[in-house]
Amino acid sequence: MKVIIAQINPTVGDIEGNINKLTETLAGCDKETNDLVVFPELFLVGYPPRDLLERQWFINRTEEAVARVICLSKAYPKTGILFGVPTCSSKTKGKALYNSALLIYNGKTLFSQHKSLLPTYDVFDEARYFEPASAVGTVKFKGETLGISVCEDAWNEQGMCDIGNYGYDPIEELVKQGATLLINISASPFHVGKEELRFRIISSHARKHGVPFLYVNQVGGNDELVFDGRSMCVDKNGEPVKVLPAFKEELAVVDTEAIGSSKFYTPMNRTASIYGALVTGISDYMKKCGFKKVVLGLSGGIDSAVTCCLAVEAVGKENVIGVTMPSPYSSTGSVEDSRRLAENLGIEFKVIPVSGIYSSYLGSLEEHFHGVEPDITEENIQARIRGNITMALSNKYGYLLLSTGNKSEMAVGYCTLYGDMCGGLSPISDVPKTVVYDLARFINREKEIIPEETITKPPSAELRPDQLDQDTLPPYDILDGILSYYLDEGCSAEDIIQKGYDSETVYWVIRTVNRNEYKRKQAAPGIKVTTKAFGIGRRMPIAAKY
Repeated sequence: MKVIIAQINPTVGDIEGNINKLTETLAGCDKETNDLVVFPELFLVGYPPRDLLERQWFINRTEEAVARVICLSKAYPKTGILFGVPTCSSKTKGKALYNSALLIYNGKTLFSQHKSLLPTYDVFDEARYFEPASAVGTVKFKGETLGISVCEDAWNEQGMCDIGNYGYDPIEELVKQGATLLINISASPFHVGKEELRFRIISSHARKHGVPFLYVNQVGGNDELVFDGRSMCVDKNGEPVKVLPAFKEELAVVDTEAIGSSKFYTPMNRTASIYGALVTGISDYMKKCGFKKVVLGLSGGIDSAVTCCLAVEAVGKENVIGVTMPSPYSSTGSVEDSRRLAENLGIEFKVIPVSGIYSSYLGSLEEHFHGVEPDITEENIQARIRGNITMALSNKYGYLLLSTGNKSEMAVGYCTLYGDMCGGLSPISDVPKTVVYDLARFINREKEIIPEETITKPPSAELRPDQLDQDTLPPYDILDGILSYYLDEGCSAEDIIQKGYDSETVYWVIRTVNRNEYKRKQAAPGIKVTTKAFGIGRRMPIAAKY
């Protein structure tokens, strides 16, 4: 069978736009030789549609769109169309919808398969909206018996992914029913290392059952989530026939009877994959929200430099405005490093000093602060002035303001509410500080873009004389190690101490993470690149003691 893998970037809620993408894809196909075109999970509505699914008008539009696809299929009488869409459940109890895969052929719905395993961990909340399938089945098509599944239904391969812990394997059941070709439509978000795990799972299914496996994943960014694509076809021995590129829309014709080879798959480089995810996330967030340009503060530090480089890659140098805002404690080097970065990137660069505003601010508060020693309050005033200035530019010209804090800072609250946390998107808020340095070196892999001094100088907020991050925080390699165990792996303080970390440092980090939950609740959305990001995948109480 000749199948077109349609690795496409849908927009959530844009049913009309997504229908147009499907139509354009079909128009570019050879209607005589291609047997089947496969689109991702919930393609017609985009993933994740969240509470749009609770709006009846939205479901009505979805049903109208399915009818349009059925009508369109008559123009391609030899080609099946397989795509994901929410469908109405006829049950009087339970949820009103299924997460379904529909096979449309020559003006008819030939087959539908609902999703069996509904993930409710991390960023997923599908049991909120969908009813699980009561059964799985196969369908005869073009000389094959298709075993069609939806995303999570393939993620119950024992020994590889115990996340769902479902105790039921839809893939195994499809093979028992005689499936000769397995197809999984998916919207599987990116995190570091996931594409390798995904490949191992799909390969394992094919190899264990001796059946070729076709996997089609969504690509692109939707809010905090980025979908890397990496759709694939593997032969019955689990060897790759075709693996599509990451972070890119692509169509590929595959012959499901082809013999695969390991040479057709190379895992992504870790740092390159994070870079690609962040660039995709920024680009799609802007396009899908209607922004043309971004503005961000340039401090001369590595976080703002990396964020600026990502923005230039995402939307072009002509659409990025960098602003340096020197205060009484800003070093000359930081201002010059910002200027050099802007020159290297070719972006618009503004210098707006804040010393005068800061002095006026302190003068207004002088009688109210009388007799109280200066402290972090005065430091935060500078950050909030900068936030006000960049927000003013955003407001005046319609720019998207990018905040530049990293995951390490966000975790322990080393950031200022209504100051450096101001912004509509926080691109690197799921990137640990140690990985920010990896990204900087990746950006400079061919030539110096980020000034070397920015990378090598000790990090500093420059809000008081001779300030360094390490005056307040543990060394970043230690901090990031503890945070990884606590946030990503869910380890207790005792577990982390047993791994060799100093007990006092561990308890300080955990206490600090917990008491700064209220700050993160007010942060701009970030782009998820690790297994556990702040945002929709983390639901911790604020007014709590634990």
